[in-house]
Amino acid sequence: MGHTYGQKNRKYSKEFKEQIKTIYLNGNGTKNSISRDYDLPIKTVGTWIDKWNHPERYLPKGKKKGRPKDSETDWKEKYEILKKYQAFLKAQRERK
Repeated sequence: MGHTYGQKNRKYSKEFKEQIKTIYLNGNGTKNSISRDYDLPIKTVGTWIDKWNHPERYLPKGKKKGRPKDSETDWKEKYEILKKYQAFLKAQRERK
């Protein structure tokens, strides 16, 4: 048997996570013992514990990634600017 490289990206049910949470919060297991007993990556257990102890760290932030969405008025303003620019270019061409 060779060593498996890379992540497995396993998904765990909400019920399973609650079971692990109960074990940990009741003092019936440590991060290491839970990881060993349930064949879970220690980093996964650590992340779950951190989420339980500090839920505020995992709340969605107000600012989203990516380019901000333009409002309806922004589009109207851009359209008006574009129309004026097109008229300007047309006038430039007609002067030649």
